[in-house]
Amino acid sequence: MRYVLLGAALAALAACSRPPQLPVFGQVPNFTLTAQTGEAFQGKSLAGKIWVADFIFTRCVDSCPRMSSGMHWIEKQTADLPDLKLVSFTIDPEHDTPPVLTEYAGRFRADPGRWYFLTGPAPELHNLNRNAFKLGDVNGALMHSTRFVLVDRRGWIRGYYDTEEGQSLDPLIRDIRRLAKVHS
Repeated sequence: MRYVLLGAALAALAACSRPPQLPVFGQVPNFTLTAQTGEAFQGKSLAGKIWVADFIFTRCVDSCPRMSSGMHWIEKQTADLPDLKLVSFTIDPEHDTPPVLTEYAGRFRADPGRWYFLTGPAPELHNLNRNAFKLGDVNGALMHSTRFVLVDRRGWIRGYYDTEEGQSLDPLIRDIRRLAKVHS
């Protein structure tokens, strides 16, 4: 009996020491957009990768530069995870052409092999923003969420993270590392 109780106690302790699994909020469908290089970017190229997404526009003077600085910080904090990708989708596709996105990426010292800036047809961007990421509309109003979205290797959305002034991105880094350990 003593061994049964000891085994049960050890199992309970092991269960308590494991962090809870990250929730699943939906799956990102495949998409085709245009990268800052002018080349087609297939969403399926992110399969097998952990990635962080956000929605920005280059003429923004408030939240977008803060968000892009946050993405750069994430890029630096995860330099040991080269498979982690960062994806910034524009909500202003009329203005944010590949050359404009290239210049913007340069301002934030984005590593072109890790951080992609994507544009494309407004309906496709709207579908991703509204239906896949559940963040809002791409309708010309230039209003957008300031949250980062964590996506796992299978394309499942695993978390939303606030980027408002004073918010720490440490929980996002922690969750990126948790996902990286799952399949490492």
